[in-house]
Amino acid sequence: MLKKSLLIIVSLAGMGFLSLTQAADHPQDNRWYVAPFGSFVRTGGDRNASDGWGGGMGIGKMLDKHFNVELKGFYEEFSGANGPWSLTGGTADLQYYFIRDKFSPYAVIGAGGMNSCASANCGASVIGEAGAGFTYELHDNFLLRSDVRYRYNNNLNANVQPGTEQFHDMTVNVGFVIPFGDKPKPAPRPEPVVAAAPEPVRDCSTQDADADGVNDCLDRCPGTIKGSKVDNSGCPIRLVLKGQHFQYNSAELTLNAKTILDGVAKSLVTYPQKNDIEVQGHTSSEGKDSYNMKLSQRRAQSVVDYLKMKGVTNRLIAKGYGETQPIADNSTEEGRSENRRVELIWIE
Repeated sequence: MLKKSLLIIVSLAGMGFLSLTQAADHPQDNRWYVAPFGSFVRTGGDRNASDGWGGGMGIGKMLDKHFNVELKGFYEEFSGANGPWSLTGGTADLQYYFIRDKFSPYAVIGAGGMNSCASANCGASVIGEAGAGFTYELHDNFLLRSDVRYRYNNNLNANVQPGTEQFHDMTVNVGFVIPFGDKPKPAPRPEPVVAAAPEPVRDCSTQDADADGVNDCLDRCPGTIKGSKVDNSGCPIRLVLKGQHFQYNSAELTLNAKTILDGVAKSLVTYPQKNDIEVQGHTSSEGKDSYNMKLSQRRAQSVVDYLKMKGVTNRLIAKGYGETQPIADNSTEEGRSENRRVELIWIE
């Protein structure tokens, strides 16, 4: 009867190998653990003994998603025709898990040694075990475990039991597993990537957002300062600031000039074209030439200083030209007003 039961165990283990299916992907768990257990021993007929009880402790390590290795020690005792039996031994086990999940069935084989005593007769022996079992996870660090094993025992001529040195027993082990450390967690699943809707195609051929005379399809310098002269690519090359920009006979900027220069600075900071910029000061022909030259230099420098204070990072070069480059007739007040100007020249 015992051998028939053991054949059923081995057959079930073999079927488990054939029907192996892997659970959902889990990260590899390679923790160490301890595994105390209690045992029921179903003795074979060769011992002329009754069934008994025992217990022990295993120390093991999870190697990968299928294999554990474990060192196990045990003590068992039962009564027999030759007096009480006691078995003290240990095995090195290899466990194969068909799946790693909350419920995890496995097959196990082991080999080791044992000291067998029947009454006063004791002797060393070798043992081999094979069986099947399962674990059931109650917590990341606490699992129930049970297995059923066939055990072959050879007492190596120790004459513990007259008539035979080979015994065939079955053990049923029930206990728990306590892994050390945190259980590896699955990586979070990435969020599905949703393709962004394509941006609508904008017809720029007739649009000129900065009103510089160059349509947006060709404009390489968007946000051109209002009133500036641009090249064919829409990049500024000259800006003329006209009007009353300075206090009379002074380089001090007027409130109107500061308002205009605030707009210039904002455009240069928002749409930086990193050209050097020459800031030119010009005057009318009133007054002496030498005085007008110095006044125009100071006025150009005032504009440079103000733009830098407003955050413009271009290299700014102040240069006064006095009355040497008029753009209108100095004989009329209207012409002289045109000649009193500041120009910003973008240098290639």
